[in-house]
Amino acid sequence: MAKERRIIMLVDDNTTNLTTGKNILGSYYNVFPIPSGAQLFEILARVKPDLILLDIIMPGMDGYEVIKKLKADPKTVDIPVIFLTARSDTGSELDGLSLGAIDYIAKPFSPPLLLKRIENHLLISSQRTELRAFNRDLQGKVNEQTTQILELQYAVINAIAGMVEFRDDITGRHISRTQQYLNLLVNKLIESGLYKEETEKWDLNFLVPSAQLHDVGKIGIRDSILNKPGRFTDEEYDDMKNHTIYGVQAIEEIAKTTREHKFLAYAKNFAGTHHEKWDGTGYPEGLKGLEIPLEGRLMAIADVYDALISERPYKDPMTFKEAEQVIIEGSGTQFDPALIEIFKPLAENFAGIAQEYL
Repeated sequence: MAKERRIIMLVDDNTTNLTTGKNILGSYYNVFPIPSGAQLFEILARVKPDLILLDIIMPGMDGYEVIKKLKADPKTVDIPVIFLTARSDTGSELDGLSLGAIDYIAKPFSPPLLLKRIENHLLISSQRTELRAFNRDLQGKVNEQTTQILELQYAVINAIAGMVEFRDDITGRHISRTQQYLNLLVNKLIESGLYKEETEKWDLNFLVPSAQLHDVGKIGIRDSILNKPGRFTDEEYDDMKNHTIYGVQAIEEIAKTTREHKFLAYAKNFAGTHHEKWDGTGYPEGLKGLEIPLEGRLMAIADVYDALISERPYKDPMTFKEAEQVIIEGSGTQFDPALIEIFKPLAENFAGIAQEYL
């Protein structure tokens, strides 16, 4: 099968130059002799060339105007352009090169030189096209592998979160529900523009998924405490509160064997600070107000709401309205007042999630 011939458009208002150029190039390429810039663009609407030979001095639209228009259009920006000129001054050449021309060829044409210049530039253009295609394929493979790795990571995280929930069977589908609540809060928070400086730094691909590990420290709590069918003694409650510390320690151990990652940073904040309170009476550090990371302040709302509407051996579940009222009344003491304003319009959505996942 014969190799398809490359297309060259030769643009020059001089008929002699068009004829000479076609005679030189016609044995090797499909040559379109074009007498003006205006006609060039008419033909470009139907045919895309591999290279354009463009005269500078032409009536109507000169070469400089033509190349500006070519480079401004995404459809023609990548077509290589070689200027044809009888001028020998470096100023004209520099002007053309700065506009995007790849070379200059002087008139009258030297057939061997013209052929060799075109051959070299078409080879470079082909290599550039192949390189772009290779980079696209490579990027596609990288994206595919990255997606597979993320899917694997999420599968592992889901498995770990599932293990925690399996051990703490009293809390049912707590992790699933709190993740859904958190997603609502985060989206509404970003929409409101509140705490914009912090939220703009978030990577939402990792923020909400990392919340699955907020209770990972419960793995370190004894079964006799974790599944006790009644209220904790003071000593047992103190032991239970350590799940926040154990969670941070577990995530820090993971961080030692991998590169620093936002996922782990978010997970650490969720695990370590979701029981802190706005007034400083929470645990484990007794952080107060804005000392508490934003992730922890958000998770506190989701976590407490779910605890309120869930049945426990030592208490009946609250109604959704009752839980909503408790959360709102905790503004300024247990919860960030600004985030409670974010929660209020979402209360019915919280109830919808609770009904779906209970």
